[in-house]
Amino acid sequence: MAIDSTGFQPNPQELNTGWIASVAARTPAAYFGMVLGLAGLGNAWRAAEQTWHIGNGISEWILALAAIVWAVLVILFAAKAVLAMDKLVTEINHPVQCCFVGLIGVATMLIAGAAEPYSYTAGAALFIVGFAFTGIFAVWRTGGLWHGERDPATTTAVLYLPTVAGSFVTATIASSLGYQDWGQLAFGAGIFSWLAIESVLLHRLLTGPMTPPALRPTLGVQLAPAPVGAVAYISVSGGAPDMFVHALIGYGILQLVVLLRLSQWLREAGAVMGFWAFSFGATSMATAPVRLLGHGDNAAISVVAPITFFLANLLVLGLTVMTVWLLVSGRMYAKPVTAK
Repeated sequence: MAIDSTGFQPNPQELNTGWIASVAARTPAAYFGMVLGLAGLGNAWRAAEQTWHIGNGISEWILALAAIVWAVLVILFAAKAVLAMDKLVTEINHPVQCCFVGLIGVATMLIAGAAEPYSYTAGAALFIVGFAFTGIFAVWRTGGLWHGERDPATTTAVLYLPTVAGSFVTATIASSLGYQDWGQLAFGAGIFSWLAIESVLLHRLLTGPMTPPALRPTLGVQLAPAPVGAVAYISVSGGAPDMFVHALIGYGILQLVVLLRLSQWLREAGAVMGFWAFSFGATSMATAPVRLLGHGDNAAISVVAPITFFLANLLVLGLTVMTVWLLVSGRMYAKPVTAK
């Protein structure tokens, strides 16, 4: 089966409706992972600027870049819905690629968080749009999964995206807008969805066939639930350090170490956009410890924070350089590879 790094099998027929339509038709929702990574790094820098008094506005430049990428992708997806509806329908119905569609709403909520310090109204409006999209899609997709008869080979970490990522980001941004009580409800939806899905995913990884190289970058999403949940918990709880948030960060560190152990195996996928799947978990892993330091935490967290902050910056820089290279070399929209 011909699939790309996110598992999407596009229609081989090319559209004849112009350059924008052609690009839009070949832009998967997985590319919104760039927004999550850039916005996550911008939030990590916001925390670092407040805690360590460094950066001199670096966070806002990164968040501005995230907003530009988000705007371009939103335009492309609007064009896709109008000019290439068949490609969009194929994507939504794909057992792996479909879950990335949920990133559209998650990315919009993150941009809402970036905008909120400048305009509460704009931030709230973007949040409502992002939350509505995320909630509707998550319920629709989850209901589809509950029908059963799913091929176990298509069970990947992207299953976390509609409900887990959506709920945790909802909790974080709702709290920043002043609605911590609603954020706590969203946090509960996210954490129990995570625990339920993780058991299914680990069963697939442990007992199923080896994941083909083209799908291995999706395993980057496995890093995200614990640190993204930690950021959400800090937001809805007021930020006071406690054992639970330390446990979330600790589990995130375990996931990070396991994924580092698999790095050679993961690199068999080649240089592909799918590796942005690692970025949101990595940047959240940087954000949570730094925010805890700002609330008076010390000891172990004071050691973890600078290490994870450095690694997150290194990862996003590397992914950005890779993306520019893929775009300039014409490989960002290359034909899909064959996964065996």
